[in-house]
Amino acid sequence: MVLAGGRGTRMGGVDKGLQNHHGMPLALHALQRLQAQVGAVMVNANRNLATYELMGVPVLPDASADFPGPLGGLLAGLQHCKTPWLVTVPCDSPNFPLNLVQRLAQAAAEAGASGAFATTLEDGMSRAQPVFCLVQTGLLQALTNYLQSGERKMLPWLQQQAAVQVLFGDASAFFNANTVNDLLQLQRTGGR
Repeated sequence: MVLAGGRGTRMGGVDKGLQNHHGMPLALHALQRLQAQVGAVMVNANRNLATYELMGVPVLPDASADFPGPLGGLLAGLQHCKTPWLVTVPCDSPNFPLNLVQRLAQAAAEAGASGAFATTLEDGMSRAQPVFCLVQTGLLQALTNYLQSGERKMLPWLQQQAAVQVLFGDASAFFNANTVNDLLQLQRTGGR
């Protein structure tokens, strides 16, 4: 699932997934990159649904209208996923690794874990990239309970589920365009 349901507040309130990047919407870049790694793809969006539907995949809004963040998109995905596992990527990081899903799945299988998420090293420090995650669809009730308790942070929820961390060496592959300047940098340098 490509997560494109945010408010885009750091980009002036625009729909980040629909921002032009090399002639295509950011979300379409992420969608195409993810399609090469999985069987079926969905998009989570809360605005401009008809435009996202033109991408040719199911578009699912958050079940809650209060923009609960990435976990709202994950919840929508878990509610509609027809496979035992669901992977998420954000719409504003079009250069994530081409082996992301394979590495997350391998790590989860080796650990017998119900989920896995990406981490990177930046300036010698480990940095979690929780929106790049793979989780079992059986975690639907655990996520529902977490959101109903008022929590909204993705990393603590993944840690509660004992999801394993998977270290990726190229931190720039996870560069995300949160602001207009970030998008300009992404277009100039690929996020590097």
